[in-house]
Amino acid sequence: MILSRILDHKKAELRRKQNRGYLSTMQTRIADQPAPLGFIKALESGQSTTAPALIAEVKKASPSKGLMRPEFQDLFNPVDIAKHYHAAGAHALSVLTDQEFFQGSLDFLASVKDAVNLPTLNKEFMVGDIQFHEARAYGADCVLLIVAGLDRIQLEDFFVLATELGLDVLIETHNEQELDTVLERIPKAKLIGINNRDLKTFSTDLGVTERLAKRIPSDKLIVSESGIHKRDDVLRISEAGAHAMLIGESLLRATSIEEKIKELLPKSVTSREEPTGTRWV
Repeated sequence: MILSRILDHKKAELRRKQNRGYLSTMQTRIADQPAPLGFIKALESGQSTTAPALIAEVKKASPSKGLMRPEFQDLFNPVDIAKHYHAAGAHALSVLTDQEFFQGSLDFLASVKDAVNLPTLNKEFMVGDIQFHEARAYGADCVLLIVAGLDRIQLEDFFVLATELGLDVLIETHNEQELDTVLERIPKAKLIGINNRDLKTFSTDLGVTERLAKRIPSDKLIVSESGIHKRDDVLRISEAGAHAMLIGESLLRATSIEEKIKELLPKSVTSREEPTGTRWV
């Protein structure tokens, strides 16, 4: 399974970073960072009666789909993409930082946060403490915990560590068992993700959100992830109870990011100042 391959590679990466010097460097960077922006607060305020809040994802490639756009082979500008998201009314951002499988980078995260004043999720496969220090050091406001990739002790410990660093936490689930683990072991978790993608087949089914959302207490914020491509999809997950949605592929493959977001969120967002830089075509 691809998740197992990613996690094995990530653990090997971290072994090369396990030294006091690297941690000290991260702590120095953290000291120079401003306080994190409120990722959860942005999603709470971004909800409307017509659509969930939008977390727009900056992603160069994926293991299953390859490059999001052919031109990304020679030119990928995460800041330009993030500016278009911001101008179109996205409420928060997600930046892929895994290099081996998604061609991402922590530098992408840092450059986006320097340029765009939106709360940002460090989309990464977290398997070790140092990654949380990296996330904070490079400007993240929120981190991702994937229940399928962690044991219960890691899940609890990582949630505490992220909170101590001032980071919000999105906990991603795929099925009832994972969701029950979160509700039982981390009752303080506020932000619960439901990934509609099957980790074995990579197919997506919005029925996963419809099924799991019913089990989530009303004091939680539900984020529907993957498989959201058209307005009908947005209406479907909204009716199921999603408060926010994480979308990457359909925005990145669109001819116009702004027009695609208007299609997904008609009359529910206010466009901001037009971004400068490369025009998205």
